[in-house]
Amino acid sequence: MNIPETLAPLHRIGLQDHELSILKHDPPPPGLVTMRVIEVQRDRVVLHDGNAEHEAQVLPALWRTLATAQAPGQLVPGDSLAVGDWVLSGREPDGSLWVRQRLPPRNQIARRHRDESLLVRQVLVSNVDRVLIAMGLDSDFSTTRLERYLLLVQMAGVAAAVVLTKADLCPDVESRVARAQAVVGDDVPVLALDSLAEAGALARAALAPWLSPGQTLVLLGASGAGKSTLTNALVPSAPAGTGAVRDGDRRGRHTTTVRTMHLTPEGACIIDTPGLRTLRLDTDPQALERGFGDVAQLAAACRFRDCRHQGEPGCAVRDGVGEQRLKSFHKLVREAERDEQTVLERKTERGRWKATGRAVRAWMKEKRG
Repeated sequence: MNIPETLAPLHRIGLQDHELSILKHDPPPPGLVTMRVIEVQRDRVVLHDGNAEHEAQVLPALWRTLATAQAPGQLVPGDSLAVGDWVLSGREPDGSLWVRQRLPPRNQIARRHRDESLLVRQVLVSNVDRVLIAMGLDSDFSTTRLERYLLLVQMAGVAAAVVLTKADLCPDVESRVARAQAVVGDDVPVLALDSLAEAGALARAALAPWLSPGQTLVLLGASGAGKSTLTNALVPSAPAGTGAVRDGDRRGRHTTTVRTMHLTPEGACIIDTPGLRTLRLDTDPQALERGFGDVAQLAAACRFRDCRHQGEPGCAVRDGVGEQRLKSFHKLVREAERDEQTVLERKTERGRWKATGRAVRAWMKEKRG
């Protein structure tokens, strides 16, 4: 990548060919400077220009424009500034710094969640080169959840690696590593680390292939998975708080409350994130089937073109895909189909189920005499 000298500081905080081509084709207007978002708060953002951090406010018009944006093929509108975004900002005469534009992101990792009856799209991070899916080898270990995280990452078009933490708390590390590898496939590396014992140099050595200058990594996982501990190991100067997990379920207490980007000694950027208690994929049923590559491939051999891989005869998917994986696929498809329903359709469906329940209860009462 041939970077002009004026943009060299930005490469230190993750500038890649995508952003470089945008800036070359459409240089910032006079008075505006390219910076990267490294933290997002409710009323402000923290930016980095490659040399120093700066607090800034965001033009309300930009917030509104992003919030109502809907990308082609995207069912749920909603966009926002996220850690990892590249923006154009400028200072007012009073010295205040304002974000005025956002460069189009090359990728976004987003989820959906319900706010009462409203389905909302939430962008977690933008412009990342690799996702480190963190999962504890203690009682937090779940291949089903790992599969969902991997789909989230793959549908965003981002490379992934799995980091299994707390190896010192697991008596059968090799077995669980093998189970994780079977879920993610041979193309996704799986590492087992004791983040506390292997702090600093040893953890950085294990992750060295992805810590080269200009690379951006993000840690995703549930609360208590050891993301902040790992961040502290990779970035000794990172103020990432850590805390004990609960005794009852071994889950964390959200010691990290905001997404924050840090610079590693090797020159890479790493984004620490709060734990996700729920993970609803930002997708539709058709895209989800493409995300299950084995299902999509076998579906072509099904007897019926509209086969749903449930009770239909001649289903090649049921014969070729493991029971647990097919169960996960159906669960995610149902979730995506519900997300496509309007409020009225969901209300009608709930009414139908309630009516069915009343009819069953009445029949059982009559049968009992």
